[in-house]
Amino acid sequence: MTFAYNLQMLFNFTMIAMLIIGFLCFVALFFVKAGYGKFRSNSWGPSFNNKIAWIIMEVPTLIVMISIIILSKDKAYIFSRIIIVSLFLFHYVQRTLIFPFLIRGKSKMPFTIVLMGFIFNTINAFLIGTWIFILSPDNMYTYEWLSSPQFIIGTIIFAFGFFVNVSSDSYIRSLRKPGDTNHYFPCKGFYKYVCSANYFGELLEWTGFAIATWALPSLLFVYWTACNLVPRAHAIHKSYKEEFPKEFNEYKPKRIIPFIF
Repeated sequence: MTFAYNLQMLFNFTMIAMLIIGFLCFVALFFVKAGYGKFRSNSWGPSFNNKIAWIIMEVPTLIVMISIIILSKDKAYIFSRIIIVSLFLFHYVQRTLIFPFLIRGKSKMPFTIVLMGFIFNTINAFLIGTWIFILSPDNMYTYEWLSSPQFIIGTIIFAFGFFVNVSSDSYIRSLRKPGDTNHYFPCKGFYKYVCSANYFGELLEWTGFAIATWALPSLLFVYWTACNLVPRAHAIHKSYKEEFPKEFNEYKPKRIIPFIF
C-alpha cells in the first residue's frame, strides 16, 4: 500500500510540475531559439556528433517503457496494454534506431539540448508507462478497448501523423546533396501548407496517441509537444519569410497547422 501511495503521489507531482514547466518553456522559446538544427548556436555550449546526440536523447523512451512492461508482467490484460503502447514504441524505434543514421552531413548538437531532451524523454516515458501498466484500472485497457472508437480513431490519426512526419523529414533531407550545407525553401507535400510539416506530423501522432489511450499523461505529451514545437515553428516561419521572400509570398505557408496557424 505504501509503495502504491508513494508512486501515485510521485506521479501526480510530476504531472503538475511538467504542466507548469511546459508553459514556461513555451513562453521562453518565443524569445530564445533552441540551439539545434537550423538554429544551432555556440552560445548553448559544447556540441558533439548529431547522430550520437539523437540516439542518446531518444533512447530513454525505449529503456524506460520496456523496463516498466517487464516489471508489470502480471498486470491484467498486459498484452492489450502492450499493443496500445506499441504506437509509442513504434515512433521511438524509428526516432532512436533509424532516424539518426539518415541524417546527412557532419552537423552537431549542443550537450545542453541533448541533456534536456534526455530528461524529458525519461520523465515522459515514465508517466505514460506508469499510467498504462501500473496506475490505470485493471478493467480499463481490456481487449475490447482495441475495438473501441477512440482507439481506432486515435490509431488512424497517429498513423497519418507518422506518415506526414517521416515523409516530411525525408523530403527535407532530399533538398541537400552530399556535402551541401545551404538552406532551401521546402514547398512539396505538406510543406505547401506549413513551414514545419514534420512538426505538424508529430503533433498529429501524439494527438492520435492521446485519443487512443484516453489518458492524461498522453494529453500532457501533446501539450508538451506543442509547447516545444509551436514556438520553433514560429521561428522557422519567420526565418523563411526573411530568407526566401519570393517563394514565401508565392506559397504563403502557415507555421505548423495548415490553413490555421
